[in-house]
Amino acid sequence: MSWLWAIVVGLVLGLIAKAILPGKQGIPIWLTIICGMIGSLLGNWAASALGVRHTSGVDWIRHLLQLAGAVIVVAIGDRLWVGVRGDRRRVT
Repeated sequence: MSWLWAIVVGLVLGLIAKAILPGKQGIPIWLTIICGMIGSLLGNWAASALGVRHTSGVDWIRHLLQLAGAVIVVAIGDRLWVGVRGDRRRVT
């Protein structure tokens, strides 16, 4: 069940990250999910490094760090995808 939850969180964070980034991203949905999952892990790591503890309510700081991680990883993933696919008109 935890893998299913990780995929759902990766999908949601990846889609939100794609909406935040300017312009159109050329990465497919499966790569968006993977980037969202990696961003979520990076956000959790950053929250732990900053000393953010679990709260009884919604842990907004941890979620914002996860979203920031997803935005960074989706942006990097898009650049790498465009570079590998050879679509030179998108590379600036």
